[in-house]
Amino acid sequence: MNHYQFETPKANILIVDDTPFNLRLLSKLLTEQGYNVGKALNGSLALKSAQAAPPDLILLDICMPEMDGYEVCQLLKSNPKTSQIPVIFLSALDEVFNKVKAFSVGGVDYITKPFQAEEVIARVQTHLNIQSLQNALRKEQEKSERLLLNILPESIVEELKEKQVYTPKQYEEASFLFCDIVGFSPNTRPMPPGDVVSLLNQIFSIFDQLAQNRGVEKIRTIGDAYFIASGLPLVRPDHAEAIADMALDMQYAIAQFFWPTGEPLRLRIGINSGGPVVAAVIGTKKFAYDVWGDTVNIACRMENHGLPGMIQVTEATYERLKYNYLLEERGAIAVKGKGEMVTYWLIGKK
Repeated sequence: MNHYQFETPKANILIVDDTPFNLRLLSKLLTEQGYNVGKALNGSLALKSAQAAPPDLILLDICMPEMDGYEVCQLLKSNPKTSQIPVIFLSALDEVFNKVKAFSVGGVDYITKPFQAEEVIARVQTHLNIQSLQNALRKEQEKSERLLLNILPESIVEELKEKQVYTPKQYEEASFLFCDIVGFSPNTRPMPPGDVVSLLNQIFSIFDQLAQNRGVEKIRTIGDAYFIASGLPLVRPDHAEAIADMALDMQYAIAQFFWPTGEPLRLRIGINSGGPVVAAVIGTKKFAYDVWGDTVNIACRMENHGLPGMIQVTEATYERLKYNYLLEERGAIAVKGKGEMVTYWLIGKK
């Protein structure tokens, strides 16, 4: 058999055949090529073996008692753990019907008995190479998807994968939070650029995790500003409560950071609730998920007109929070483009 030996990476191959002679012959042939070989005398044992330790490829006989090869292959393909394993049928049945059925149940190839050693080795190697390329492609696709999920919400990614476009959506109500770091520019001016980036990365990484924990959506960051939405793209009736909890979490988190002078960092946070708003994906090369509407603009104004260390909310948000949260009336303030608005400070939960 050494005459047919190829240079192959080690792979695990499961041979399924109810004839011990065939098992020994195929096992010897493949072992000499450097493969790790497992053996099963029937379909039931083959399924248990494949489940316990999924092989890289399966050589499967058709005519076996109790469970034939077709049924074994169908069960393998129906199980997510074994569905991607290539199955090569080995059978004395050489009718076109048998071959077509083998492919229809998920087989990738068909070798007729009595087989030639060269043919078995060549076909096994070919399908292992194909499987290796497919696995590499799947890993790259998964990597691309993970990168996309860092930019866009999961539901948006799924729609883009399915339709290649995202349809802009209108939401009748949601809540929005804007925040910035108080005194960021004067405090970071003497700091080395690398230290500034490191500080922002630490803070925003914590905010990202908090957003994930609270089920709210980070929309974007601009400099030291952080913008969050609650109630989109996944609609939730408690959007105001979720954004309020997020704001309180952020206040606690930022208190753990200090400027080089020893002064603690503080946030200025503004929140508004309402609608309608429109959300969409913008761009074709660099995607960005964004939201537009008067409700969003007012949330931004709440942050702009807020005070250091405080969470300012509109009356619309106050009405949604007043029964379960501690709030204090600030009073009427002049808001750019809106005139006077009565606002409140969110203090905590009751």
